[in-house]
Amino acid sequence: MFASVFVVILGLFYCSKESSQSFLGRPQLYGPSEALAKKAVEFECEVLDYPEDELILLQLFKVGDHNWLLGESTSLDGEVAVIPMIIKTSHEGYLECVASAQNNSEITPTVSHPHYLKVVEPVEGAEIIHSGPVELYEGNPLKLRCELSAGTHVSYKWLLNGQPVSQSPVRYVADDRLMIYRTSSGDSGSYVCVATNTFNKTRVFSSNSSKVVFTVKDLVSNPSITFTVLKEDSQNYSAVVTCESTRGTPPITFSLYNRTELVSNMTTDDRQATFKVPLVLDRHLGWLQCQANNSDRIAYSDWLPLEVVPVGGPVTMHYDFDLGENYAIVSLRFYCKVKKGSHPRYQWFLNKTLLQDRGSFYYVANEPPKQSILLLSVGRSSTGTYRCEVSDSFDNTTAISSKKHYLDKDVLNRLPILLVAVVFGCFTTLILLVSICCCIGVMFRRRQYGEKSLLNLEMERMTVAYEGDLDLSMYNEDPDVVNTARGDEFDQVRLDGFIIGYKQPVKLLCLCPPQTSEASLDEWLHIEEEKTTLEDEHV
Repeated sequence: MFASVFVVILGLFYCSKESSQSFLGRPQLYGPSEALAKKAVEFECEVLDYPEDELILLQLFKVGDHNWLLGESTSLDGEVAVIPMIIKTSHEGYLECVASAQNNSEITPTVSHPHYLKVVEPVEGAEIIHSGPVELYEGNPLKLRCELSAGTHVSYKWLLNGQPVSQSPVRYVADDRLMIYRTSSGDSGSYVCVATNTFNKTRVFSSNSSKVVFTVKDLVSNPSITFTVLKEDSQNYSAVVTCESTRGTPPITFSLYNRTELVSNMTTDDRQATFKVPLVLDRHLGWLQCQANNSDRIAYSDWLPLEVVPVGGPVTMHYDFDLGENYAIVSLRFYCKVKKGSHPRYQWFLNKTLLQDRGSFYYVANEPPKQSILLLSVGRSSTGTYRCEVSDSFDNTTAISSKKHYLDKDVLNRLPILLVAVVFGCFTTLILLVSICCCIGVMFRRRQYGEKSLLNLEMERMTVAYEGDLDLSMYNEDPDVVNTARGDEFDQVRLDGFIIGYKQPVKLLCLCPPQTSEASLDEWLHIEEEKTTLEDEHV
C-alpha cells in the first residue's frame, strides 16, 4: 500500500517537472510612464516562470501592432532584460513585452500587461496663421490659428494687447483656434499666441508667437445735420450746414445733397464737415441731406428743410408751479413761446438783469425753436418783475418782448381776492335764501289763521277732565286692562285712539268737543287730520 502511494506521488512530481520545463510565464514590463522626445530611455522585461536552459527572447511592441519592433533583448535563467529606446512621438501609447523561447517553437509565447507611455515633445515655433487683411471693418469675422513646428500635449493661450482673450457670445476660443464672429473696434490690437507644455509636472516649455496687429475700423454712424444762419451784410445771408457723425474711423467723406443734387463733398480726419449754402429769408429752398462714408457702406442723415423764417408775432409767457408743505408754492416754471420763427434766440430778464444759463435760484432750459423754460426756486431772491425777449439768432437788431410778470412769494401764497369774493358771496346768498324762505312761511301762516297762531288754536280746544268725570262705558276697553294701567310703572292708557296720562289725581286732556257722539267724533278727527296735513305742507 505504502509503495503504491509513493509511486503515484513520484509520477505526479515527474509530470509537474516536465510541464514546468515547457511552460513560459507572463513577462513583467517596467519603464517610465512619461518621456521626452529624442531622449534615450530603458525598459525592463522579466519572466519569472521560464524553462530551464532555454534562451528567452523579449521584444517590445505597441499594443496591436507587432509589425513594428521597438526593441528587444534576451534573457537566460530568468535574468532581467533591458531594452534601450530612443523616444519618438510615435512611440506614445500602450506598449507590451512579448516573451518567447528563441530556440523552441513548441513553447507558446506570452505577453505582458500593457504599459502606457506619454511622449512629451517641447513646443517650438509658435506662429499665428490668419486669412484676410490685418485691417477690417466692424462686423466682419476674424479667424486665427496658432501653428507649431513641434510640440505635443500643448495648451494654448491667446493674448490681446498683453491681456488674455476671454470667451464671449461673439468670441470662440478653443485650443489653437480663435474665432471672432463680429468684430468691433475693441478687437483692435496686437495678438499673440502662447503655447506651453510640461514634463513630469516639473519642466515647463513655452513658445510665443510674434505679434500680429489687427485694426478694426468703426463704420461711420448716421450723421446729424444742422445749420445756422450767417448774416453776410444787410441783404445777404448764408446757411452754414454742419454734418457730424458720433462714431466712425477717419478718414470720412461727407457729401451734402439738396434733394438729388450734389452741393459739395469733403474728406476729413474729423467726424464732422461744414458747408456754406446761399440763403434767402422767408423762402423754401429745398431739402438738405448729409451722406457719410468711410468704407463700402454709406450712412444717411435725415432730411432738413432749407428755410429760414424770421421771428414775428406776439411772445406769450405762462407758468405753472409745485406745492410743498402746507400747500405753499416752492418752485415755479415760466414758459416763453413766440408765434413764428425758425431760429429764435430767447433771453430772460429779472427786472433789468439778464438771466443766463444757471444761477443760485434759477435755471434756463432752451428748447429752440419751440420754447424756452425758466425754472425758479421761489424765495426772497426770486422776487421781481420777469419778462422774456425773443430775437433772431442771426440778427439781434429786432427783438420782441413778452408782457411783464411780477413774482413775489407772499403774493403767490396769498388767496386770490376773486376766490375770497366768490366764497363770501355764495355764503351770503345761501343765508339770504334761507331767510326769505322763513319769511314766506310766516306770512303764509298769518294769512291763513289771521292773528291767532296754531298754538293758540290748539290751547282753546283743550278741556280739563278728571278721572271721576269720564264715562268709560262707551269705550270697548277691558276693565281689567284699565285697572291694571293705574299702577305707578305704567301711567298711560289708550282709549280708542287717545293717549290719556294720569296718576292720582288724573287729569285728562280731551281734544274732542264735549257732548259729541261716537260718529261725530270720528268725523271731527278726520277734519283735524286734514288741517294738520295742510299746515305741514305750507310749512
